[in-house]
Amino acid sequence: MSSFQTVRGMRDFLAEEAKMMRYIEGKARRIAELYGYKEIITPVVESYELLAAKAGEEVRLRMYTFKDLGGRMVALRPEFTPSVARLVATTLKNEPKPFRLFCVGSLYRYDEPQRGRYREFWQSNFELMGSNKPEADAEILMLTSDLMKSAGLKNVTFKVGHVGVLRGIMKSEGLKEKTQNSVMQLMDKKQYEEAFKLIEKAEASQKCLDTFRKLVELKGGEILETLTKLKEHVKHYDEASIAVENLKEILELFSATECKININVDAGFARGLEYYTGMIFEVYVPELDIALGGGGRYDKLIELFGGEPTPAVGVAHGLDRIMLAMQKQKACLELKEKKKAMVIPTKEGLKGTALKISNILRKAGITVEVEVMGRKMAKALEDADRRGMDYAVIVGERELKENAVVVRDLRKREQTTVKIDKIVSAIKA
Repeated sequence: MSSFQTVRGMRDFLAEEAKMMRYIEGKARRIAELYGYKEIITPVVESYELLAAKAGEEVRLRMYTFKDLGGRMVALRPEFTPSVARLVATTLKNEPKPFRLFCVGSLYRYDEPQRGRYREFWQSNFELMGSNKPEADAEILMLTSDLMKSAGLKNVTFKVGHVGVLRGIMKSEGLKEKTQNSVMQLMDKKQYEEAFKLIEKAEASQKCLDTFRKLVELKGGEILETLTKLKEHVKHYDEASIAVENLKEILELFSATECKININVDAGFARGLEYYTGMIFEVYVPELDIALGGGGRYDKLIELFGGEPTPAVGVAHGLDRIMLAMQKQKACLELKEKKKAMVIPTKEGLKGTALKISNILRKAGITVEVEVMGRKMAKALEDADRRGMDYAVIVGERELKENAVVVRDLRKREQTTVKIDKIVSAIKA
């Protein structure tokens, strides 16, 4: 007899972890509500073509792809943005802008499993579509900051860059888009020397190479100072200079909100997805070397899917990674503890009454488990204790004649006889 294991890179969440995941998901939903983002639900399986269009080589190679029974190439979604962009390009195309859309669920990538990186992972995803203004980018940073705070995380750092800086330089040097994409992929993986070799091979100028080397070194420090240096480094490149100006506007707006968050400007920062066109960012805590979330601006994606030109900015938060960070920082869950009771019939013939009483308590919002194992009273009480019950409701023949039951407070080890119609107030009190 073989003992089945989970498929590599997948995992089970037991009750405590599942509770924590749902708690974080609840926080993300609350942020969506506070910022006016409407929830949509998109399919887990999408056409391969849609998902591969602008995902970037790294993601394309790691997608779970297969032919369905109709012979179509499909894939499990590795991220949410293409599905949302597809909706905006088709079904929602005539709706008034901006769109504020929210989704939450599981995603799939064939990555090498390691701490905080699984092949099935969970995200909450926020997309703000229709605005090309810096305040839209600032909003995405703000809501991310709010989510991290509401999860109780400390010492959160935002790493922020702008795709337009690196792409602007390469474009003015005449580098083809394919080469640009490869350079960005390498820089995303911090393989800078390989990236520089590619730039050299594409016959870019020495000035271009020198600028790239300077940008990779430029990170951290005081925001305005870093941006001033960045502007100086790229002054010979018009598009890159405009990008720096745009990043400055976004960060000035974000600073004006007085969100107390540590921002680290990183000039050589790139993300693996090809569709980014503007500001990009990732979120970190000191205890983990993996991003808890990330996103940025992508102004061409909806057009690519046949929609109207629609500027857009978005973010994905890794719910299971936030959970890992909370465990590392020993962050507390602020849960309203509900009263829990175990209803125990003293004999066979009282099961129906026990179920009826459990029903009365549940309608009043009390969590109830009924003893269903046929245990003797002492064992049943022991079990109620082990399950963290607050009360045991003992249904006995003698008390029932008086229309009453015994309510035992398992914490205080006290018990009283209570009329059935007073049982809810006895437990809630």
